[in-house]
Amino acid sequence: MLLGACGDPASRPEAAPPAPAAPFEREASGAPATTRQRAPRPPAEAPGVLYLGDSLAMENQEVLGRELRRDLQATYTSAPYSGTTPCDYLEGTGERSLVPDADKAAALVRSLRPDFVVLQFWGNAWGYTPCMDGITYDAARGRYLERYAADVRRLAEQIDAAARDRPTRIVWVLQGPDPITPDRVRRVNAVYEERSAAAGDLVADAGRAVSAAGSRYTWTQYLPCTAYERAHPGYCTRPGSDRTALHRDDDYLHFCLAPTTSTPKPCPVRSPGILRIAREITRVVGEAAGAG
Repeated sequence: MLLGACGDPASRPEAAPPAPAAPFEREASGAPATTRQRAPRPPAEAPGVLYLGDSLAMENQEVLGRELRRDLQATYTSAPYSGTTPCDYLEGTGERSLVPDADKAAALVRSLRPDFVVLQFWGNAWGYTPCMDGITYDAARGRYLERYAADVRRLAEQIDAAARDRPTRIVWVLQGPDPITPDRVRRVNAVYEERSAAAGDLVADAGRAVSAAGSRYTWTQYLPCTAYERAHPGYCTRPGSDRTALHRDDDYLHFCLAPTTSTPKPCPVRSPGILRIAREITRVVGEAAGAG
């Protein structure tokens, strides 16, 4: 349970997953939704944003909401569930999913009419969620990647269909380095990039914001502090050496600097990695929304 159901085969949890936590807020946006080939939004409108994903999204959700509201005056709803993968948000998965029907991606798009749907999935690889039918990266890498790409495609198609004739754009969040199976993360990110290129979606390379310069897929626990982190106490965790912590010593995956709990919840402490991820997502949404 240390990694909150969001890592790779070498860190397979020994216990069953906890019951999914309720999404932390619900806000109807009244903003437009999508066609299959998404049209650009008019500039300088406050966007409606829906954020879905796994335990990384669970820990990020409050910080991302704060950044989106402050910088873009966004209307924001988040409904992440720890331990999930794209198939969990597909309609028609029933009891094989960790996400209840009311919080499926298409259901939320129909009810909220968001301008942007931000999707952040590490790519669970050990059969943690039933909807993956036991397909794991360590046992069948090719089959895992084929199934993952198919689920990504189906999820995007369900979002598009739910949005109908209004412009909703999907934002695929690229993930940061993994010290156990770095090539898996690279390939999962490639799935998101290929989908985005084919369908006119957006990509937020938040993983680059938590990677060393010139070494995108090499994991590191510490990075040099940014100017923002130096200017805001608590974000540059080792000011004497001008370095900040992305991960705890006991958790190579998550970016929350508080211990992982058995009940998933938003990160309760200042965490530089979470802020870097949230600011990159906000930047991409802002540019697409015509802000600034």
